[in-house]
Amino acid sequence: MLLKKQEFDIVLETERLVIRPLKKQDYKNWLNEFENRHLSQHRHDKGKIDMNECTFEWFANLVDKHQELALTDVAHVFGVFRKEDGTHLGMVDFSTLARDEFQWGRIGYTIHNHYWRKGYGKEAVKGALNIAFERLEFHRIEAHINLDNTASINLAESVGMEFECIRKGFIYENEEWTDHMVYYINFK
Repeated sequence: MLLKKQEFDIVLETERLVIRPLKKQDYKNWLNEFENRHLSQHRHDKGKIDMNECTFEWFANLVDKHQELALTDVAHVFGVFRKEDGTHLGMVDFSTLARDEFQWGRIGYTIHNHYWRKGYGKEAVKGALNIAFERLEFHRIEAHINLDNTASINLAESVGMEFECIRKGFIYENEEWTDHMVYYINFK
């Protein structure tokens, strides 16, 4: 499914959030929130990240790359912004795993750690799933979660995703093949 250029500008509002693709004018807001992250809270939280290479030109190229990925239906990347003041809270993305008779995708999500425990993650993922099913026309969405990532497991379950299986040696990370839990949700 190739999106038309005008379909790239998908925007969804929830009670407290706006979920939409990043725009070049988001740069300062985006950079500020990455720079304000707390130190890592657990193994799966990157915490503070060196943002020195993330110039405006780098960011503009990232935005262009996101648009290219969306237009070719490889991936759809959305920024999560607080509605009341436009603050960048994190990201939600979908990767297309298969189309045709499958309509199958994978979700990824992250909220900056200084905005945790406020319900933004759950609200963002629920909203993004509406985009996945209604606008991107996926039938099945999976989350691939490290076995010890309790926060991500809890978030997946809180939005109605169900545990399906453990895939052994599934994803190459930290220089080794790791097992992941698969959570899924189908369009109803």
